[in-house]
Amino acid sequence: MDALARHLAHLHAWLLPWRCLLCGDAGGDGLDLCHACAAELPRNTSCCARCALPLPRAAATCGRCQRKPPPWDAAWAPFRYGWPLDRLEARYKFGRDLAAGRTLARLWRCVPPPLARPTLILPVPLHRSRLRQRGYNQALELARPLGRALGVPVRHDGLLRVRATEAQTELDAAARRRNVRGAFALREGRVLPAHVVLLDDVMTTGATLAECARVLKRAGVARVEVWALARAPAPRQRPL
Repeated sequence: MDALARHLAHLHAWLLPWRCLLCGDAGGDGLDLCHACAAELPRNTSCCARCALPLPRAAATCGRCQRKPPPWDAAWAPFRYGWPLDRLEARYKFGRDLAAGRTLARLWRCVPPPLARPTLILPVPLHRSRLRQRGYNQALELARPLGRALGVPVRHDGLLRVRATEAQTELDAAARRRNVRGAFALREGRVLPAHVVLLDDVMTTGATLAECARVLKRAGVARVEVWALARAPAPRQRPL
């Protein structure tokens, strides 16, 4: 960090001290999170290499990916979707809390990607009606600072959401797949490189990312990876 950057950081800390968005205590390390809350963030260190599904112990691929591999080539999700990250994500995505979004973006930038650097990052697009309603694309706002940190360009207009879909939140896995079928398309005339990352904020079943990956594969992209800030665990099976 150069002298000007250090000076600006000290000035920010004096004028607008960092405050934990979760408990209200003083923030630490240039984050709106205290050290205690930051330590509780669920890291996704043991997961499937193909779909990033959290696993109880390290494994190359989970059973589902062995039976039916997804249409992408690899996945990276540095966090598990659980307390307290899920609180920050909900505030950012549904509560228009941009401070929570900045905190999530900085957390992501601090984790080095385990995969080879891509040529291009494509955030999962929102339909124009959802974009008007929310005011911003949460995936794009996470992708921009990550792309700058990695030196990888981010293109917000490579993929289009050509059909409005229901919110995925309350749908089961099968309904999610039906909901997004045919909902995405490549912008006409767009030429993509051989190594592309699809980026989203949270991966639950992977239905949305899978549909986007199929579009890219059909367009001739050789390697498609999916990156998400957080990966939801597999739903618990009901006892018989």
